[in-house]
Amino acid sequence: AAATAAPEKKEFWRWQENTWYDETKNWKDAKIITCGIDVGSVSSQAVLVCDGELYGYNSMRTGSNSPDSAKNALAGIMDKIGMKLEDIHHVIGTGYGRVNVPFAHKAITEIACHARGANYMGGNKVRTILDMGGQDCKAIHCDEKGKVTNFLMNDKCAAGTGRGMEVISDLMQIPIAELGPRSFDVETEPEAVSSICVVFAKSEALGLLKAGYTKNMVIAAYCQAMAERVVSLLERIGVEEGFFITGGIAKNPGVVKHIEKLLGIKAVDTKIDSQIAGALGAALFGYTLVQKQ
Repeated sequence: AAATAAPEKKEFWRWQENTWYDETKNWKDAKIITCGIDVGSVSSQAVLVCDGELYGYNSMRTGSNSPDSAKNALAGIMDKIGMKLEDIHHVIGTGYGRVNVPFAHKAITEIACHARGANYMGGNKVRTILDMGGQDCKAIHCDEKGKVTNFLMNDKCAAGTGRGMEVISDLMQIPIAELGPRSFDVETEPEAVSSICVVFAKSEALGLLKAGYTKNMVIAAYCQAMAERVVSLLERIGVEEGFFITGGIAKNPGVVKHIEKLLGIKAVDTKIDSQIAGALGAALFGYTLVQKQ
């Protein structure tokens, strides 16, 4: 008898990978095409900029090694639009795997790239950027051109990062995209969890469930704790008006609303996917470099 296939394990933490390009434009009309590749610890993005304007991007999960993640991220957008690597004038690598982008002409730190990307996405009024990545969290100050003037980072711990959210998503058996909305679906706002160390948060969350908390209450307590954690980082650097959030967690309204409430400031809205800020900044740096040459 044929062996029965094991039931497929549902991966609740899997977030939506996506590809987009501007169908109103044709990249073949562009004089200068540049690309930014952001290889992060959890996700990788490839962004194409045509004559200084965002043209398209692909955002996907980072694989087991940086060179392949970079290649796959770029292939994901190039294949859709019929572009080849030789059509691109300049490629810049950024993010935690930036030195391992095999076809990059140069690598630039993600702090500079996120500031530049946020400036494009949120306009020249952006002054404070919170980048909530997969494994670290950064608070960045920039000027009206998107040039970094100061920054602080928390990289010692996965709390307040995308990885922490993935752990909670898996533990609660709730798709990651639903965590934010569900954190509002509570009668009363619970206390923030005391420990947001990912390791301890797991056992604390289980303890709360045993104590009679609903799943939504646990999620709300975790979102609140995450917000408190990043706000303390922001308060150390000081928050100026023109507050912008980049990185995957910017898509979680549960965390974002708590951050806004604690700061008393609303984050600048953007129609562009917040997760591509680093790669977009890298592609824009590439455009400036080609113009100078």
